[in-house]
Amino acid sequence: MVAVSSWEHQLKTVQAIEREISKVIVGQKEIVRGVLISLMARNHSLLEGVPGLGKTLLVRVLAEALELQYSRVQFTPDLMPADIIGTNVIVEDGQGEKYFRFEYGPIFANIILADEINRATPKTQSALLEAMQEQTVTVGKTVHTLPRPFFVLATQNPMEMEGTYPLPEAQLDRFFFKLLVRYPSNQDLTEILLRTTGGASPKVNKVADGQVLNQISEMAREVPIASHVLNYAVRLVTATHPDRPDALKITRDYVRYGSSPRGGQALVLAGKIRALLEGRYNVSFEDIREVAHPALRHRIILNFQGEMEALTTDQMIDELLRVVPSE
Repeated sequence: MVAVSSWEHQLKTVQAIEREISKVIVGQKEIVRGVLISLMARNHSLLEGVPGLGKTLLVRVLAEALELQYSRVQFTPDLMPADIIGTNVIVEDGQGEKYFRFEYGPIFANIILADEINRATPKTQSALLEAMQEQTVTVGKTVHTLPRPFFVLATQNPMEMEGTYPLPEAQLDRFFFKLLVRYPSNQDLTEILLRTTGGASPKVNKVADGQVLNQISEMAREVPIASHVLNYAVRLVTATHPDRPDALKITRDYVRYGSSPRGGQALVLAGKIRALLEGRYNVSFEDIREVAHPALRHRIILNFQGEMEALTTDQMIDELLRVVPSE
């Protein structure tokens, strides 16, 4: 069971991280909260939005607020897998003997910013698969263990933009959350212009480290979830599958593949973390509903009919939340 006093102390740490980020990032509270939930779950996030909305800046500022090793990889069409994970090189010792030595790539860090990940070819994108799932990298016959904790925070441009490649479904499924970065409101845009055209640059202080994140994650996993709330999460996930005998009409008509079990895991774990952030020590239906979009939107694959009618997975999730009963 979660110790209240201990969690209150950790909650203050999370709030401090949010305050440090808000020194630089204007608005986008939902995105900041989503990224923090993903980190507290010791998982990866995918941020999607048009260029210039601060996706890269958000990840960089987050890294500045944490005492963790940070690395950035700018994905381009000519980027190769070895540019990410590293490669064996031939070196010569003082006696003239030659041998192979592994040169570590930028993926050997705690926080990896995979910037514009969908501008690289699928072959290069797949270089992240093993790292994201197993937290290891295999080069030749040697398995290299990545530092702990290990987070991939990736940004991508909308698929309609020129020079983008779709991420493989298997890689999308390894992202805990997919967060959509929206254009700022007029009020937020005014504040952004004031901050970015002035002379002073805010200083971001480090307020937490990997050990603190691990403690928060362990606490979150101890939060109880009632059987009827867990069953609601299960029904939401199974409602995304068109081949079930009890599949909803909208799912049969517009969905090709539904969410994997990872979607259910993301719903439950993110619901637990959200409950704690809201000051509660049990998961409610509202917690599950609030995290449904970032947890499921990238795990639902629309069929041809759905694409022809320009449906979005967010619209599908809206309908599922409307029709799937909580009791």
